[in-house]
Amino acid sequence: MKFKGYALGIISSVSYGLIPIFILPVKQAHFSLDITLFYRFLFSALMIGGYLLYSKENFSINKKEGLILAVLGMCYAFSSEFLFLGYDYLTAGIASTVLFIYPVMVALIMFFFYKERLTKLSLLSLLLAFAGVIILCLKGKGLEINYIGLGIVMLSSLFYALYIVIVNKSSIKVSGFKLSFYSMLFTSCFFMIKALIGKESFEIPSTTVFFNFVVFAFLTTVISTLCLVFAIKNIGSTPAAILGALEPVVAVMVSVLIFHEKFTFNLFLGITLILFGVILNVLAGSKKIVHS
Repeated sequence: MKFKGYALGIISSVSYGLIPIFILPVKQAHFSLDITLFYRFLFSALMIGGYLLYSKENFSINKKEGLILAVLGMCYAFSSEFLFLGYDYLTAGIASTVLFIYPVMVALIMFFFYKERLTKLSLLSLLLAFAGVIILCLKGKGLEINYIGLGIVMLSSLFYALYIVIVNKSSIKVSGFKLSFYSMLFTSCFFMIKALIGKESFEIPSTTVFFNFVVFAFLTTVISTLCLVFAIKNIGSTPAAILGALEPVVAVMVSVLIFHEKFTFNLFLGITLILFGVILNVLAGSKKIVHS
């Protein structure tokens, strides 16, 4: 069971790290990002909904759950929106790595708003992650930081951290599948409204594009979400979160191998520091749980 849990955790991280493969060609082709994200989350919701039907799970939710799930959908939507905007300013590898500081942001939110104590290990992890982000944003030999790109992707990370905090603190009593289904559904509604306001066409230009949308939704969203749910069940949230460190590594490999991003020493050092920082942060969290 443990091996299965670790394998699922790795699959979840790898699948999420593949996002640049689908998003960068869309950006280069100047195809509507809102339409792309609408179909990504709509198809994801339909696939997870299909599983809920198959497992005969009840779709009903009360008003309070509906409100919380709508807020979760908005957090997910803003996280996606800012991440893909960030690709205009930072390379996919750097953007994906900066996004991965969300566990550190979760720790900060818990400290400032829920008065959870920050351990020495947590503080060290914050410093490592911060140093990693600074190094990633250095250009050439100077100290030129792309503040706009950094700020945008930090917002993406913040909204993902809020998503996790709300899931943990809202005491919502729905299954992981139902939570994923409604989150995706509300996220797709956000991009649908945005596309309607922008008077964009919802027409899918070809069967190839349709197939790309389906594969994009299945690989980066459905597989990632469901594997993570089962990984947490099998090995617990701490090991699953540590395995999440593979997400930016995969994204960087994709950027270097497929999109010919330069693998600089800064990139290597920045990723290493952020990964160490996040893993320390997760370990500090698990120690807190053991002692409490």
